[in-house]
Amino acid sequence: MTGTGVSQARRSARLLASLKPDAIVSSDLSRAAATADELASITGHAVTRDPALRETYAGAWQGLTHEEIVERHGEEYAAWKRGEPVRRGGGELETEVADRAAPVVLRHADKLPGGGTLVVVSHGGTIRTTIGRLLGLEARHWEGLGGLANCSWSVLGEGARGWRLLEHNAGTLPEPVLGDDD
Repeated sequence: MTGTGVSQARRSARLLASLKPDAIVSSDLSRAAATADELASITGHAVTRDPALRETYAGAWQGLTHEEIVERHGEEYAAWKRGEPVRRGGGELETEVADRAAPVVLRHADKLPGGGTLVVVSHGGTIRTTIGRLLGLEARHWEGLGGLANCSWSVLGEGARGWRLLEHNAGTLPEPVLGDDD
């Protein structure tokens, strides 16, 4: 992780620690794991690392810039952007990422005390697909959630009708919204 990344992780950890999380689960990949460790150092919680929270495997697209992907895999890229189920570079479908990651989040959330807080540290694509799955959105609409900046987060809560997205791509702490379910 770069010096900028460490600073971003420490800032996020300080803010998220104020939410008094009950548990932390993280991808086992180095940047996500290091980010989770920053929060763990403040809260004293152990981090559970789970490879199911890794970023989407994008096969031949791995390591390529956006421009290189468009140049080498233009039609495949265009189909993916249209919301078609595409194995980018021969890798995973977004639904397969959600199939592996969402159950991890649910399993850890089920272990929380009533009103507890779980912090999940993962990667943009995995977070987006997991949120889409938890919200019950059709896979073709997951891209509409947009990406996440480094060390930003989304806040989900359980409402009367299931999971709700309270904040997305946040860098500040959530504030209650009038009319929120309790």
